[in-house]
Amino acid sequence: MSSYVVRYGQMRFLGEFTGMAGLEHPRGQRVVLRSDRGTEIGEVLGPATDRTAAFLENPYRGEIIRTAAPEDLEAESKLPEWREAGFAACREFIAKRRLQMDLIDVEMIFGRERIVFYYLSEKRVDFRDLVKDLARTLQTRIEMRQIGVRDEAKLLADYGDCGKPVCCNTHLSRMPPVSMRMAKIQKTTLDPSKISGRCGRLKCCLRYEFDTYQALEHELPAVGSKVVTHRGQGRVLALEVLAQKVVVEFEDRRRIVVSSDEILGVEKSKARPLKDEDDDRIEP
Repeated sequence: MSSYVVRYGQMRFLGEFTGMAGLEHPRGQRVVLRSDRGTEIGEVLGPATDRTAAFLENPYRGEIIRTAAPEDLEAESKLPEWREAGFAACREFIAKRRLQMDLIDVEMIFGRERIVFYYLSEKRVDFRDLVKDLARTLQTRIEMRQIGVRDEAKLLADYGDCGKPVCCNTHLSRMPPVSMRMAKIQKTTLDPSKISGRCGRLKCCLRYEFDTYQALEHELPAVGSKVVTHRGQGRVLALEVLAQKVVVEFEDRRRIVVSSDEILGVEKSKARPLKDEDDDRIEP
């Protein structure tokens, strides 16, 4: 039997699931599957191969039970009613017990074996009594999952400043670390309001082209280095990474943009190397 990569759940989990004997599951097909959380509906993304395995980190492995029938899709359409009831009940119990947590979203598993509550909290929360209250009211298994602000955007955000659906809610399965250095090397504005995403953190898209910029930057002399060109000797003031050019200030105070192939020699800068604390790294 063949295996397939399937996306499922509100957090858009990816897993490898064994297909049904004698059947092929095309891309985009909705299927009912058995995951570690219970019976769920997922979307087939493609066959599971050695190449896809290289991109999946510890994927859950389960089985596809059947192709989603019209009655399955109708049952799925009724899940929001359960979610709303669970959300209202949980907010009531949180307020009653004065717990320091913000309820973000609720997910009812298709098979109704469990309901997942996603919440934000700056401190550790003792929600044992809350779970008992919810289990007594909703008559199903309760799972409390603490998330971060990026996960909150993944659950609730719709469109980004670019006018397209936010990356975390479409193709990103893992939030990459993003730093201010990535914005600086790409000469992006450093205005926090313009480089922050819906989550309030640096935009994930700053990470996409950083490796290319970094590789091209290594081909150029560092800022502060002394260089020798056909026009004389000078000091590098700035880099034009994509154009592979540098701004050089010569000994006579002239400032000229010089192509990298015009540089005959480089004396390395004695500037302090970049340290971790200079990177302003923001964890996902």
